[in-house]
Amino acid sequence: MTTPQLDRIRNFGIISHIDAGKTTVSERMLFYTGEIHKMGEVHDGMAVMDWMEQEQQRGITITATATRCQWNDHIFNLIDTPGHIDFTIEVERSLRALDGAVAIFSAVEGVQPQSESVWRQADRYRVPRICLINKMDRIGADHDQVLEALKAKLQARPLLLQLPIGTEEHFIGVIDLIRRQALYFEDNDFGKTWRAEEIPSQMLPAAQLQREQLLEAAADFDDNILAAVLEGAPVEEQVIIAALRVGVLRCELFPVILGSALRNKGIQPLLDMICALLPSPLDAPPAPAKQLNSNESLHIETRSDGPVCALAFKVLADEGRKLTYLRIYSGQITPGDVLHNSRTRSTEKVARLFRMHAHKRERIQEAGAGDIVTATGLKQVLTGDTLSSPDTPLQLAGLNYPEPVVSLAIEAKTVDDRDKLPLALEKLQWEDPTFKVKEDSETGQTLLTGMGELHLEVVTQRLKTDFGVDTTTGRPQVVYRETIRCASQHHEVFERDIDGKTHCGEVTIRLNPLPRKQGLSIDIPDAVLAPWPDELAQRIREQLQQGCQSGPIAGYPLTDLSVSLVDAPYDSHRVSELGIANAISRALYQVLRDSAPTLLEPVMALELTTPSDYTGRVMSSLNQKRGQIEGITSRPGQEIIRASVPLLEMFGYMTELRSATKGQGSFTMEFSHFEQAPAEILSKFGSK
Repeated sequence: MTTPQLDRIRNFGIISHIDAGKTTVSERMLFYTGEIHKMGEVHDGMAVMDWMEQEQQRGITITATATRCQWNDHIFNLIDTPGHIDFTIEVERSLRALDGAVAIFSAVEGVQPQSESVWRQADRYRVPRICLINKMDRIGADHDQVLEALKAKLQARPLLLQLPIGTEEHFIGVIDLIRRQALYFEDNDFGKTWRAEEIPSQMLPAAQLQREQLLEAAADFDDNILAAVLEGAPVEEQVIIAALRVGVLRCELFPVILGSALRNKGIQPLLDMICALLPSPLDAPPAPAKQLNSNESLHIETRSDGPVCALAFKVLADEGRKLTYLRIYSGQITPGDVLHNSRTRSTEKVARLFRMHAHKRERIQEAGAGDIVTATGLKQVLTGDTLSSPDTPLQLAGLNYPEPVVSLAIEAKTVDDRDKLPLALEKLQWEDPTFKVKEDSETGQTLLTGMGELHLEVVTQRLKTDFGVDTTTGRPQVVYRETIRCASQHHEVFERDIDGKTHCGEVTIRLNPLPRKQGLSIDIPDAVLAPWPDELAQRIREQLQQGCQSGPIAGYPLTDLSVSLVDAPYDSHRVSELGIANAISRALYQVLRDSAPTLLEPVMALELTTPSDYTGRVMSSLNQKRGQIEGITSRPGQEIIRASVPLLEMFGYMTELRSATKGQGSFTMEFSHFEQAPAEILSKFGSK
């Protein structure tokens, strides 16, 4: 495949709620673009993009998978992302590196909780999107209901580009409102060919009405279209597309395509719209960066002849070696290049470059601006690191990592397993910033912390299948947070002779409680650290950060409070690094004790679907779990209940729900916020 022009590249991801059809859509894209010659199905465990053994067994996507294909004269760098909330970091880091996205919604379920989450993530990175309403062949499919949900739940402006021909099981094609054609997809060759015909006469009025709405939306981004509409003049297809593209790139308009991926209908028009509407690397705004030598802020233009600047947005332990996914923003990279790592402030050498096709690699000799590739040889690189030319070291904005909320204890089964376990856990932490490992200081147990039960279950299974380590695990436990209920200030003086040398340090620290969901704020005025040497000033910052990772009640991280360094006198003849570190540690411990510390428990946002006959029973069980019912939506034969429930109460709830609804109920949940823990939990930790 020859090197394409930058304006012909489309770097995009597929995002949605679990089971909306992301991987099925990806599979059809690869088939219709000629990248694969036989479509695999998720339910058979044969999908190309679900290559991990656990993905094939569970029928879900666990890790974001990249591939490359070609449609007409455009090159696609496609990333298929997971839909389960436990693997949300995969969506986060993919969206950070991509230029656009295809958001998929089920025509039956509509906008579901994880759909909202990934949409907000895309909003945060201002990623332009187009939408596919999938499963139009399913009983209960209603694209109008999905459009209304997009407006109500996501505050988005969807624009329908097609109308369905037939409903539910009679869905056979779509009406293209831009080209004013009816498109039908052949069943005998898996939808690979389609035919364009005139719009059926009975659908002409609806098509004309919807086309007028389309032109009105396009006119908001092109005054010439507005003038043509007012004069009753025809508007060319390319003029409409150009106007819609402006709205998409501004993230003000979200065009909507209809289809049924499993029935091979509607994917080729989606591919056309990806080419026409989603941004190329040249359309993406310049990446903000900081020049490390001068602390100067600048913006990185997408140029192959510019200085090298790339983001390591994912790291994978592949057959024991580190495989780093790179989004190149500027310059060119070749094997043997030496690059500067913004986090370690050291250099690393690229050994080899690859183009990924799911888990298969295609070796390449060069990669340039706008491309997405993988590299080996980068031993110290982690997710979020910036790689750049050593002559002009740069740092791009990093990523936001969600807070892990579930932990469990783990131990190796044999002596041989015990020797292999630490290295295996280290490699898994390379891959996943939301997976943490620590040792319980009281029991000596190794504790794994992750995003949920499924996340940790996948990790423990991978220890066995990928690394050959057999383990025994305990029951999942909630990861709490600690905070304070009142303000307090403490002055600490540390002075001690150690190994014949006097170490001194003096600090005054003040704590103030913050409202819920505000997180941790550390305030260090410049005036306080002005007299300090840079090295010791940095040590003070690090010690304050480190001290806030463990609260006084049970050692959980602190949140929802502000830490202010009020004073830190500097005397070059007396103060030492060890002395100031001890002073900060002791001051934090005491001021936390004086500030009425307490525990916060994680609360989950729950969306539960149940047959109408069992609604009362389900709501009663939620009330017993300290759940707060926030709303109920009625649909024919079923109810959708939205509630917030403490995570502690949700372990093993799927079994309970299936029993209460005779196997017909289901739920999804995601972390919402931390809330004050009840008295019985506080007493368990010896607090009041």
